[in-house]
Amino acid sequence: MTTSEQPSPLLDYSLTVDHLLKKKYPQRHHHYRFSDFFSFKPETGSVIDWNDSRNIFAGEDFIVALIEGLEEEVGNASSVVMYSMGRQWGQRDAEAFKIWFFKEFGFDVKQSSLSFILETWWWPFASQGWGNWEVDLDEQKNGFMFINVFDSAVARTLGDVGKPVCHIYAGLFSGFFSGLIQKQLNCIEIQCYAMGETYCKFLLGKQDRIDSATFWQTEGATARDIEKRLQHGEYLG
Repeated sequence: MTTSEQPSPLLDYSLTVDHLLKKKYPQRHHHYRFSDFFSFKPETGSVIDWNDSRNIFAGEDFIVALIEGLEEEVGNASSVVMYSMGRQWGQRDAEAFKIWFFKEFGFDVKQSSLSFILETWWWPFASQGWGNWEVDLDEQKNGFMFINVFDSAVARTLGDVGKPVCHIYAGLFSGFFSGLIQKQLNCIEIQCYAMGETYCKFLLGKQDRIDSATFWQTEGATARDIEKRLQHGEYLG
């Protein structure tokens, strides 16, 4: 959760320290409770997660300050900056994920099913307070897919502001999936908790699908409208 009591961690891949529980139970896989996933080291002021990344904790005030600060500096371009931040994060995380996935399971991601890969990748994010998710792979063969995020840290913090706000999530999905399959994919949020919806919905896919969804969204189309149009094979040429 992203609150003052239990804020979400930000990752630093440059420093690693032994995780005490992992050191004791190296073959353990059910380690995604908050108290299991993190190893707190008060003597050094560090927090290490199960995948050997150092974490720092950021609360709601940090999220608000980051977004408001960007808006003050660059105006409407703040959403582009947040997306770019998320994309770079996702690209780095894709490479880190491939390494820790092999260390934990003993085989390459290419040898596993996509569903298992995605759930394995997102479980740490759920533990860290970024929310739960579900991925709809039904339209994968048509060049796009939908991702639903429940309890987004950003949207929950900002509240009902009447517009999509989870640009860092969209960038994260774009960067990670592009790095995972080594093909350029982009992402847009087409429904957001901050718009009064019950969950956030993202469209991930090829550029022409994203361009179409962006255009329809500016014309007032709902997430359901966009979903139907794409499922019927309609997109801008």
